[in-house]
Amino acid sequence: MCGIAGYLSLRAPASRALVQAMCDQIVHRGPDDSGYLIDGGCGLGMRRLSIIDLAGGHQPISNEDGSVWVVFNGEIFNYQELRNLLISRGHRLVTNSDTEVLVHLYEDEGTEGIARLRGMFAYAIWDARARRLMLARDRFGKKPLYYAIRPDGIYFASELKCLITAEVPLDLDRNALRFYFQFGYIPDPWSPYLAVKKLSPGGWMTFDSGGNTRQGRYWKLPPPASEPPPGLTEAAAREQLRELVDESVRIRMIADVPLGAFLSGGVDSSIVVSSMAKQSPDPVRTFSIGFKESAYNELAYAGEAARLFGCDHHEILVEPDSVSLVEKLVRHFDEPFADTAAIPTLIMSEFAARRVKVALSGDGGDELFGGYASFFAVDGFLKRFDATPAPVRHLLRSLSSALPYSAYGKNFLWMAGSSDPLQRYFEFNYPPYGVRRALLEPDWMLPAESGFLRKTLTDCFLPGESDTLAQVMYWEATANLTGDMLVKVDRMSMAASLEVRCPLLDHKLAEFAASLPHSWKIRRENGHTRGKAILTDAFSDRFPAGFLGRKKTGFEIPLAVWFRGPLRPLLEDCVNGRRFLDRGIVSPPFVRYLIDEHQRGRRDHSYQLWMLLVLEMWLRSVEAREPSLTLTAPESRPSAS
Repeated sequence: MCGIAGYLSLRAPASRALVQAMCDQIVHRGPDDSGYLIDGGCGLGMRRLSIIDLAGGHQPISNEDGSVWVVFNGEIFNYQELRNLLISRGHRLVTNSDTEVLVHLYEDEGTEGIARLRGMFAYAIWDARARRLMLARDRFGKKPLYYAIRPDGIYFASELKCLITAEVPLDLDRNALRFYFQFGYIPDPWSPYLAVKKLSPGGWMTFDSGGNTRQGRYWKLPPPASEPPPGLTEAAAREQLRELVDESVRIRMIADVPLGAFLSGGVDSSIVVSSMAKQSPDPVRTFSIGFKESAYNELAYAGEAARLFGCDHHEILVEPDSVSLVEKLVRHFDEPFADTAAIPTLIMSEFAARRVKVALSGDGGDELFGGYASFFAVDGFLKRFDATPAPVRHLLRSLSSALPYSAYGKNFLWMAGSSDPLQRYFEFNYPPYGVRRALLEPDWMLPAESGFLRKTLTDCFLPGESDTLAQVMYWEATANLTGDMLVKVDRMSMAASLEVRCPLLDHKLAEFAASLPHSWKIRRENGHTRGKAILTDAFSDRFPAGFLGRKKTGFEIPLAVWFRGPLRPLLEDCVNGRRFLDRGIVSPPFVRYLIDEHQRGRRDHSYQLWMLLVLEMWLRSVEAREPSLTLTAPESRPSAS
């Protein structure tokens, strides 16, 4: 695991000092080693967290004659198979690292070879003969890769702070920021800066010394199936699923350093740990955290799973310094990011990093196998509104608009009044339109219709008329997973110099999951809806009865309590202060109303307040670098161009 950065200049020789300065910003991603290449206008750099071939994996790595070079962030889990293939073709490999296969694969197959890779990665290849730079990113976007195309060339990096060091302009993309208020993150391919984009998951691009750019996709998640593959029974699918999960876990246990697992006691992490224990000769090192507030402490469940599999279990009950945590989060994300689960992810990563350098996690199970309660609502609670006559919908919308925000049921009426099932899902699962309309100045609002999102986030929607459940599952796996969940895991684990691997997001496993019908994943049984049915059934014999059937709980923190306690002064300064309220983004009276309601305990507005707090702290960090920055309203709708 590493951090990478570099550029290709069209006007002048590359500067080693600049490349090194860019990489110095991401020492946390790779504290073990560094390396640089300067070749004419091309400069490549990396910071390495040594995991495989500790002695021989120094980067940049080249082919036999030094005409192709690579800097690489991630892990290629099928590198041994690829290494043997390349040797059989006549290539001479001089290390045992997974990085070296990338240059030889590029020599033989160019961009086509990326599809052979099984892993998590972001890498840059410099083709010295063609004077061309190639960038590539893994299928789900587990590893980040930002780039900026400027008149003088292209700059790329694992984190935005590297591009800021390279003096890429910091003009804010105010249109991209509007997504933040709906989703709590800025989705790919946008960034908060006009000059910077994110390389799309499953994508590649090339940029040559003539300034010519090409982009493509080598993989997209298949759409969820409505029927099982011909001839596949559910029993056979369970067996195949079990084999795929065990294989995915096995290849992610390859490491030359201590390895462990995050264990929450939930379904996904418990299944991963069960597979690790089955395939490891030594006790699996597992890590869990809890908070002193009892409602947010699930250590008992994690301990039960650890005892079941004879793990070398480590747990900690924490009472963190919440103010310093917020400041650290803003510094590591480099852009507004409102997922509160980033806090426990950071604490867990720092805790695990004391004993291991690699940890496996259960991320991806909910998205691929139907584990979210919001999925259950699509064919349950939300579906009841499909038959509502148009005049009634209009009346419900009118009532919602007429009611003050303080009225209970206002958001329900707005959602019920929608004729678009997909829009009802977004209203149910994200900050409702009524909340955003009351909170934001009109120019900062995204349109309420899901059709707008279809046009702007095309790769995250299925073509044609798909059933709503298929569409929302595809959305969660291609937009929310990439833009939120995996960003959180990458930034927080790398802040602690810890590599996290996600076996349930192996692309072969994901493709198989997509081939299974909804009815095998989400079931209505005895008056209750059960998600991830086929996944839990496939592993049920490894657990006591009822263990995998517990109600899902999120990775939550006592944020509501913190806002009434240690975070209250910071909240008042950043969210209720004149500096933020005068920016023209939010309605000051409504912000004060949210704070007052929360502090009185009438409603829990911790998510909305957290979103605003993170935004203001991030804006202040930008202004500290760019004192002349001014924030004005968006002028047009976002586009992917």
